[in-house]
Amino acid sequence: MKRRQARELALQALFQLDNHEISIEEAIGHVTEEKDSFLTQVVSGVVNHKEEIDASLTDKLENWSLSRLPKIERTVLRIAVFELLYTEETPAKVVINEALEICKVFGDEKSSRFVNGVLSKYAE
Repeated sequence: MKRRQARELALQALFQLDNHEISIEEAIGHVTEEKDSFLTQVVSGVVNHKEEIDASLTDKLENWSLSRLPKIERTVLRIAVFELLYTEETPAKVVINEALEICKVFGDEKSSRFVNGVLSKYAE
């Protein structure tokens, strides 16, 4: 599975986890039958580091609270920030670009611009 697809499936699995009392494995199972270590790493990482990720995001958001963000943007940001803070194999520019592309698929033009503005603060 390509990483873009894994990130898109991670977004969907994290939506499952936000809306239902299920395990990480069940959430991933709802979106794919394929086993993928990167997908599992991202979903588990976002869940396990959610407090730290949210605290980091809160510091970067200007005039916004995390709870006010639409679910797409909030979840895409959490995935990207997990990768930026807790994984070293993917360059920051790639993580940011992937997040923007996912926003274009699941969100709209405004969401990709907003996410870009927030994530660019991590690249500085």
